Amino acid sequence: MPDIAEQELKKLETRVNELIRTCERLKEENRQLREQQAVIAAERSSLVEGQEQARIKVEAMISRLKSMEQAV
Repeated sequence: MPDIAEQELKKLETRVNELIRTCERLKEENRQLREQQAVIAAERSSLVEGQEQARIKVEAMISRLKSMEQAV
C-alpha cells in the first residue's frame, strides 16, 4: 500500500510541477503580449496624429485653392 500512495504522490507532484511551468509560461506570454499591445497602441497613436496633420494640411490647401479661385 505505501508504494501505491508514493506513486500517486509522485504523479501528483509531476502534475503540480507541470502546472507551475504552464503558469510561468503563460505569465511570460502575457507579459510579451502586453508589451506588444503597448507598442501597437503607440504606433496607432502616431498614425492617428500623422493622419490629423495630413487632414489639416489638405484642408489648408483646399482653402488656399478656393481663395485663389475667388480671386480670379
